[in-house]
Amino acid sequence: MSETAGMDELYAVIERSARTLGVPCAPGTVRPVLAAYADAFGHDATVVAFRVATSLRHAGELDCRFTTHPGQRDPYAVALAAGLTAPTDHPVGAVLGQVQGRSRVAGHGVDFGVAGGFKKVYAFFTPDDLQKVATFADLPAMPPALAAHDGLFERHGLADRVGVVGVDYHHRTLNVYFNDVPPHLFEPDTITETLHELGMARPSEHMLRLGREAFGLYVTLNWDSPRVERICYAVTTSDLAALPVRVEPEIERFVRGVPAGDGDRKFVYGVAVAPGGEYYKLESHYRWKPGMMDFI
Repeated sequence: MSETAGMDELYAVIERSARTLGVPCAPGTVRPVLAAYADAFGHDATVVAFRVATSLRHAGELDCRFTTHPGQRDPYAVALAAGLTAPTDHPVGAVLGQVQGRSRVAGHGVDFGVAGGFKKVYAFFTPDDLQKVATFADLPAMPPALAAHDGLFERHGLADRVGVVGVDYHHRTLNVYFNDVPPHLFEPDTITETLHELGMARPSEHMLRLGREAFGLYVTLNWDSPRVERICYAVTTSDLAALPVRVEPEIERFVRGVPAGDGDRKFVYGVAVAPGGEYYKLESHYRWKPGMMDFI
């Protein structure tokens, strides 16, 4: 498939999905993002996924994320050059470059909203090259909360399990995703203790049942506080009915409205917990094949 055909196909899917969900989809917001990364869409290996969330912060939005072409080394520079985001002196503008300078990045992903436009860039590491928290904690542009929690990550066996770093330029936050997570971290007692230690809301029974099935977790940090802003546990499934919980009405509507691409349907269902409570998110893979990189 050519780059143009792949880009047009994806835009049509985004437009149809947004219309079904009642989310405004402006061509002037979506098409410039697709055009900036057009070389990603002519490749079968590109992962494409859609996501919705139940929090007020995410209301009226449909997110799309995709992996970029391997030759495109710095998707943030592409976004700046295309005018998708404005240059900034804030550390959020420097942190990705410092991560790339410290470790070999295996690939990148981009996240944008059909209403909000360009939002995030992900830097992936291969499963056999997971990174140490200490590798990034002392970077000048890294949020101080990463170093402040190095003891917690060490105690829970996460200190050398960093699989993805995600930079949110829209909200000025940073996500650190942990892969190959020790199974005990998904036990209800450990989840409860971890959330208490981080100052998060007490987990619901719904969240604890979901946590037992989780495969990965990530923390969200910002530059304004030494605390962890939130933590998310994620479950992967090809059948939402098989989950140990009933999904929310917003999630069910999303599943009905967003099409699957070729290949098996796959979902990543997550619960995010913050000091003020918890909310849920679902990612539906439009393009995905076994062995390809998962988003969370």
